[in-house]
Amino acid sequence: MKSVTSSRLNISRWFGVGAITLLSFFATATEYQPNFKGTDINEFINIVGKNLNKTIIVDPQVRGRINVRSYEMLNEKQYYQFFLNVLEVYDFSVVEMKSGVLKVVRQKDAKTSNIPVVSDNAAALGDEMVTRVVQVKNVSVRELAPLLRQFVDQSGGGSVVNYDPSNVIMMTGQAETVNRLVDIISRVDKAGDQDLEIIKLSYASSAEVVRILENIYKNQGKAEQPEFLIPKIVADERTNSVIVSGERQARERVVALVQRLDAELENQGNTRVYYLKYAKAEELVKVLQGVSATIAAEVQGAATQAQGARSAGKGRDVSIEAHAESNSLVITAQPDVMRSLEDVIRQVDIRRAQVLVEAIIVEVADNAGANLGVQWISATGGMQQFNNGVVPVSAIAAGAAAARPVPGTTVDTDTGTTVNPEMPGNYDLLGEALGGVTGMMLGVVKNDWGAILQAVTTDSNSNILATPSLTTLDNQESSFIVGEEIPIKTTTSPGSGGTNPFTTLDRLEVGIKLKVTPQINEGNAVKLTIEQEVSGRNGDIEGNPIVAKREIKTTVLADNGATVVLGGLIDEDVQQSESKVPLLGDIPVLGALFRSTSSTKRKRNLMIFIRATIMRDDGLLSEVSQRKYNYVRAQQLAQGEKGISLMPGAETPAMPEFDDTLIIPPTFDEYLQKKEAQDKEVVKPAEQGAN
Repeated sequence: MKSVTSSRLNISRWFGVGAITLLSFFATATEYQPNFKGTDINEFINIVGKNLNKTIIVDPQVRGRINVRSYEMLNEKQYYQFFLNVLEVYDFSVVEMKSGVLKVVRQKDAKTSNIPVVSDNAAALGDEMVTRVVQVKNVSVRELAPLLRQFVDQSGGGSVVNYDPSNVIMMTGQAETVNRLVDIISRVDKAGDQDLEIIKLSYASSAEVVRILENIYKNQGKAEQPEFLIPKIVADERTNSVIVSGERQARERVVALVQRLDAELENQGNTRVYYLKYAKAEELVKVLQGVSATIAAEVQGAATQAQGARSAGKGRDVSIEAHAESNSLVITAQPDVMRSLEDVIRQVDIRRAQVLVEAIIVEVADNAGANLGVQWISATGGMQQFNNGVVPVSAIAAGAAAARPVPGTTVDTDTGTTVNPEMPGNYDLLGEALGGVTGMMLGVVKNDWGAILQAVTTDSNSNILATPSLTTLDNQESSFIVGEEIPIKTTTSPGSGGTNPFTTLDRLEVGIKLKVTPQINEGNAVKLTIEQEVSGRNGDIEGNPIVAKREIKTTVLADNGATVVLGGLIDEDVQQSESKVPLLGDIPVLGALFRSTSSTKRKRNLMIFIRATIMRDDGLLSEVSQRKYNYVRAQQLAQGEKGISLMPGAETPAMPEFDDTLIIPPTFDEYLQKKEAQDKEVVKPAEQGAN
């Protein structure tokens, strides 16, 4: 073993008034006894660098004087830690580079320097500045980092940063401080007792038990106990089990409560009342009766094989009744059957989506016609008459003859002379004949001959546009009609004695009809069963109306919001008729006097467009309602700006602005309080006036 000797060196210097620097140390090859009083810190760093044979770079901002003394001998490792401790006390730090060079900087600048990153296997000691990354496994670094920052000097060189994606914490500071934080993390990062327990139920329903337990723990609140002490409870309805996870004591409390709830009822069955939210109780009864019958048949078949048919049907009676007033179901059944029926009710009694069906019906019609004919008649006999769209000349001649007045007569009798006054003619036949005249009629009478020329052209255009829209539930038929009802004779029964016959009338709806049944498929597709009809009057036959009808019946599949064209009904009819006298009607030019020509042309085009929009929430329904409401209101306001002709200044009615807020009326107590306050306000002015 190498022998160690020591020697003592005393150096004294005077700096100014009262400033004394005494540097004393005992030095050997491996041991030091430092003693510095009032020494400039740069001098202190130079002495340590020489003793340790280290290259040290000092930041220009490192200034000050130190006072420190050691009463024991230090080896090189202890002496270096002593050097670091002194600088740390004076808010300076040493950063060791990979080349072995040391940098002395301020503590707050040290964390941005090239500080070495140490691992768990090569942890540093003392006040050496280091950076360390710690993986946290069981707790969240987001919640752990604020706790660790309480033990680090944030204003100095220390820092604690958490990185959530990897759940790690990065710490920078003196090695002893960082090691202490690592020890705290290791003590906190403990996995809790989060085991699972599965509780098989024998009598109660797992969904109902979980609902009760969730209400209990929900009311406790997070402020009363930590969140990790609140157990998590899930129902497995397929096996009728309750799954519990959490701390051991929390699980034990839940298990004990579940066992108390899972008790056998006093009778073989139980009765429950289910208040439906969306489904109709009367319609759901048939479904549940079918499900219960199937379950009973399956259980009976299994029991027949095991125990005999006699014990199979014992206690399997199920009673399902509907209470229409409260829209509820009253069910009495065995616990296992009750659980199956509960599952069916829960899946059937759901909010159904609605479908907005908007249709655009466009019908364009163009009709044109022309009639030209010449008729003549002779008073002594002979006539040329046509019936293709013109008034017969015989009807006009008969009317004209009846319209002539009857001259007065004088009759001589034995008793005297009787004078019959002149009688006016009857214009009824003439008026009836002329009532059928359209266009121009020109008559010429010469001696006993008369001729009539009739000429008329017609041209009519029509454009019918209808935009019916309706909203209906999924798989529910909905209809829309705008039109009128016309009477149609159905049967005529003779009255008593063959007089006063009794006629039965039926009513037929004509107009624009739309009947649609939507079915929402998986995704955003809608299946539409559509019946579209456009009908109207088209003349009469012997007093019975003729109805013209255009109808479409189809089933289409359309995406949500897509517009579908159902089809176009095109009807084009051209007719031309000519009546003439043989041979004479074929003479060029003059032949027009011996013929009558009639031409008609009719064309109609009907197009129907349908768009279906799925509305799954109230927001979309309110938006559509507001849009259509505002459209109608805008039409009313535009009409109001135009005003009413011949009535200047008259106001036109208009709907108020759209507001879907519901104003709830005050309660009876609030009404009394408001009334009392109003009475007091009335009494006070009266008292002041009396005073």
